[in-house]
Amino acid sequence: MTDAATLDLSGYDLAVDEQFDGDDLAETRWFPYYTPHWSSRAATRARSEVSGGTLKLRIDADTPPWSPEYDGDVRVSHLQTGQFSGPVGSPVGQHRFRAGLVVREEQDEERLWLPHFGVIEARVRGIRHPSAMVALWPIGFEDQGVNCGEICIFEIFGSEVDAAGGLVGVGVKPQRDPRLVMDFEKVRVEGDLTAFHDYAVEWLPDRLRFFIDGRLVKVVEQSIDYPVQFMLDVYELPTDTARDTSAHPLVFEVAHVREYRPRTT
Repeated sequence: MTDAATLDLSGYDLAVDEQFDGDDLAETRWFPYYTPHWSSRAATRARSEVSGGTLKLRIDADTPPWSPEYDGDVRVSHLQTGQFSGPVGSPVGQHRFRAGLVVREEQDEERLWLPHFGVIEARVRGIRHPSAMVALWPIGFEDQGVNCGEICIFEIFGSEVDAAGGLVGVGVKPQRDPRLVMDFEKVRVEGDLTAFHDYAVEWLPDRLRFFIDGRLVKVVEQSIDYPVQFMLDVYELPTDTARDTSAHPLVFEVAHVREYRPRTT
């Protein structure tokens, strides 16, 4: 918990070390649907595999759009660590990404893995494909609608990855939290982003510090003071041309996700 230009974990204890070293997801941590209240569990269930020590989230040639009603031809394979939404017909639900959303399928509340301050780190591989985007966004659990801010640990568009490196989005997005202001940018990272890299945030009460491969790349002079859930996903985004499935499946590989909590003794 310093102003060092490299990630210093000496003031933290490892609380959760999700290594994906078994053969299935831990149901006590991961909810394998993408905001199913805006669509349905059947339409939003993740296509995934845990093997060889990594998680592989996958979009196949036959993966359908998750919500044609609200999000057009966007396809996604996604895990989250909480779920909160209202009754069918209500506008209450997490990740209100556009106006006019209405709950289509009622969901049970799930509080699985909800950090509040500390260090969150993930080791992942990006995808170099013009339609792909991979991300880890901790977002407010949103049982109170105002608690909806987003910490973007990374988002990587395949269209912004080249042979020598690429752009990685990091920062804070207020969404509908009026206490926050947008402080987000895309930083250039040299090296093969389709290889494994480490992405982390040090989440302090007064600021957030973002790291790539242990190196400080951005400081946000504001913070979020409520629990968040993880949103870990690969998207296939529509383009101006016909969908080309020759490169499918699009596979987002995750080696680990870790939470460190501030040491109290």
